[in-house]
Amino acid sequence: MGYTSGSMDKLREPLAMTSQCGLPVALEAMGERWSFMILRAAFNGVRHFEDFLEALGIARNILSNRLSRLVEAGILKREHCEDDRRRIEYRLTERGYDLLPAMLALRQWGEKWELGVPSDPVLCDAHDGKPIGPIAILAHDGRVIDCHDLTWRTRADVDADAARQAARPSAVA
Repeated sequence: MGYTSGSMDKLREPLAMTSQCGLPVALEAMGERWSFMILRAAFNGVRHFEDFLEALGIARNILSNRLSRLVEAGILKREHCEDDRRRIEYRLTERGYDLLPAMLALRQWGEKWELGVPSDPVLCDAHDGKPIGPIAILAHDGRVIDCHDLTWRTRADVDADAARQAARPSAVA
């Protein structure tokens, strides 16, 4: 079964089926604004409760609640400090680090549509010191695509196409 190039006008997802979508569970894990601000601080090396308080200007009870939720969601982990076992550090987990592209996409959106200018400091590639590019949707082959290049397909159709592709004899040059 083939498919045609989609467009956002035709793009439809079963919106009532929230159990089949990663967005509601991601939003549940992250919660709201303060969770994102805590995550941003963690990406910037903040590790201790008092440092989060100072960096964010957040109320103590809200910070405690949000840190607990982020730990429960597996985004942060609590560890005892090596130099003082009585102190606790909050460190990003692999799950937490995987939120970086989402954080950067939200930041870039805010710069474009709300601030109208790039933020300072500028996030750059450590390899060459140049600013990172816009966060983009990439096709399976690395092409940058936009909303007009998207379409929804059932998992069964995608899997069937993959099985047909794998069954084809490979071309010998």
